[in-house]
Amino acid sequence: MKTSARNHFAGTVKAVAKGPVSTEVTIEVAPGVDVVAVISTVSAETLGLAIGKHAHALIKASSVVVAID
Repeated sequence: MKTSARNHFAGTVKAVAKGPVSTEVTIEVAPGVDVVAVISTVSAETLGLAIGKHAHALIKASSVVVAID
């Protein structure tokens, strides 16, 4: 797989919460480290996302917000 995304994390699908329009997908990329994404339900079904399946989280953002308490 070739991509222009600089941040690429491989992991395992930990949870899939399907809704009628959108689906929340949790990918465990390291022990105790999860990446959560909301994608269309059609996309989740097309990808065949299921708990335990290997997946990649590709992050390409135009900005990153940093905050402190």
